[in-house]
Amino acid sequence: MNHEKQIGLQRKRRLWRVRKHIRGTKDRPRLCVVRSLKHTYAQVIDDTKGSTLASAATTEKALQGQVKYGGNKAAAEAIGRVIAERAIAAGIKQVCFDRGGAKYHGRVAALAESARKAGLSF
Repeated sequence: MNHEKQIGLQRKRRLWRVRKHIRGTKDRPRLCVVRSLKHTYAQVIDDTKGSTLASAATTEKALQGQVKYGGNKAAAEAIGRVIAERAIAAGIKQVCFDRGGAKYHGRVAALAESARKAGLSF
């Protein structure tokens, strides 16, 4: 098995392991973080309905003025602040944090800490 395929399988295993324990409900939706090489995305999802309650991404026009590059920790902190503000505006104060297949460090940890500082609890 080549190296890239093995890395992808490890990421999927981490994703399954995390997702096995986390479900978003109406009272406590799931804060899902996705990171690509160039951008960072966050969504607050109610899994019982299958609907997105709030979202933020570095690809949005409103955030591109604040962030020079979407694939670094500064951009992740900005996304964390914005998603927390939007979730609180939607009436959500508690969430379950879903890091997906990513490890909890770097951009993912920066986004989580920023969201906590802005008022979300998880």
